[in-house]
Amino acid sequence: MAAAGAALVVSLATLAVMVAFTAEEFVHVLASLVCGALNISMVWIAATNRRFRVVAVVAAALFLAGAIASLVLAGRSDIAIAIVVAGLAIASAFGYLALRWEIHEAVAARWHEVPGTRHGVVLVNPRSGGGKSERLHLADEARRRGIEPVLLEPGDDLRALAEAAAERGADALGMAGGDGSLAVVAAVAAARNLPFVCVPAGTRNHFARDLGIDRREVVTALDAFGPAREATIDLAEVNGEVFVNNVSLGLYAHIIASDEYRGAKPRTVAERLPDVLGPDARPLGLTVEGPEGPIADAELIQVSNNAYVLSSLSGLGSRASLNRGTLGVVTLSIKRGTDVNRLVALEAAGHPERFEGWHQWTASQLVVGGPPSLAAAVDGEAREWVPPLRFATRPGALRVRIAHGDSGVSPAFRRTPLTASTLVGLTRVLRGKPSGIVQG
Repeated sequence: MAAAGAALVVSLATLAVMVAFTAEEFVHVLASLVCGALNISMVWIAATNRRFRVVAVVAAALFLAGAIASLVLAGRSDIAIAIVVAGLAIASAFGYLALRWEIHEAVAARWHEVPGTRHGVVLVNPRSGGGKSERLHLADEARRRGIEPVLLEPGDDLRALAEAAAERGADALGMAGGDGSLAVVAAVAAARNLPFVCVPAGTRNHFARDLGIDRREVVTALDAFGPAREATIDLAEVNGEVFVNNVSLGLYAHIIASDEYRGAKPRTVAERLPDVLGPDARPLGLTVEGPEGPIADAELIQVSNNAYVLSSLSGLGSRASLNRGTLGVVTLSIKRGTDVNRLVALEAAGHPERFEGWHQWTASQLVVGGPPSLAAAVDGEAREWVPPLRFATRPGALRVRIAHGDSGVSPAFRRTPLTASTLVGLTRVLRGKPSGIVQG
C-alpha cells in the first residue's frame, strides 16, 4: 500500500513539474502531460501483463521520447529534463513494486513451505511424450535425489502400481507422464491423503501448466520431493472416475480420433469442424440442464475441474484457480448451417466464446444425457461411455507439491485487465482493495 501511495504521489508531482516546465505554451503542456502519464502506465502494464508486454515496452519508450521532446521544444535545460526523467523512473518503479507485490502475496497465500519427503515414489511412463523420460534419464535422476522410480511396462496396471507404492510406505506419490496417467495416480494419492508430484513428461501437460510448473524443466520437477511448496486443490469425477483437467463430449471427442490431431491440435480442430458440423453430420444428441433451462442437441459439452479461460474448443486455455470447488461447464450449439463458418473463424482467432451458441457456467454437479454410446475425451484420451454421465467436484481433495523454482500460477492467473495495471489499479490498492491483476 505504501508503494502504491508513493507511486501516485511521485507520478502527480512529476506531471506537475512537467507542466511547470512547459507552461509557456499550451501545446507543450498537453504533450508533456499525455506523454508522461502514458509512459508511466505503459511501464506498469509491461511489468504485470504478459500479453501486452512487448507492445507496452515499445510504447513506454516512445512516450518517454515524446515527453523529452516536449521539454526540448519548450527550451528547457538538461537539468530539467533529467529531473523529469528521474521522476518518471521513480514513479514507474514504485508502481511496479506495488503491483508485483500483490502478485507475490497472492501466490504466497496459495502455497506453504513443506520439508522434503522421506520415501518419495515416482511412477514413470517411458513411452509418454515420445519417450521424453528415457531421453532425460528421468529414472536415474530420481534415484540420484533419493526418490524411488517405478517404470511402467506394457500391460501394467498403473493404479495397482501406485497402490503398491503407498503400501510400501511412500509418503509422496509422483507421476511422470500424460494427464490421463496423472489423474490415476492423483486419485490414489488423494484417497490416502498423500501429497502428489506432477512431473510433466507427457506431450502437452495441461495440468502442470495450471499448477504453474515449468513444462520445459521436466527433471527439475523432481525437486518437489525435496523441500518444496504445497497446496490443496480440487479434483473432479465422472461416474466415479477422477479427472484433473476436463471431459469433452461431442465434436472434440470425435476430432481427437484423427491421426493428425496429436501433431497439430488447433489446426486439426479448425479443419475438422466443417466435417463434424456440416449438413450431412448426424445430430450428437447431447443434453444437459443449463442455468436457464435444458440445452438439447448440443454439439459440444465440456466439463472441467474448475473453470477455464478458453482460447480453443480443444481446451487450450488455462484455469486461474484449481481450488474454487466448482465444475466449469461449456456447451456449444449450432442452430443454422451458416453458423459453422463463423464458428470456424472464431476458433481460428482464438475466441470461440464469442459465438452465439456458446454457453459457459459453473456448477458443483452435473448430469449429461445422450445416445446409448457416447464418445468422450477424458483428460485428452478417447473413451466410450454409457450415459447418463454424472459429474461432481471433489473440493480440496488433493495435496500437490511443486519445486521452489516453479511459479505456482497458471497463465490465466495473470490474465490482467489493462485497467488493473494503471492508475485505476493503484488507486484500488491504496484503498485496501485488490487491483484486479490477480484473477485466481
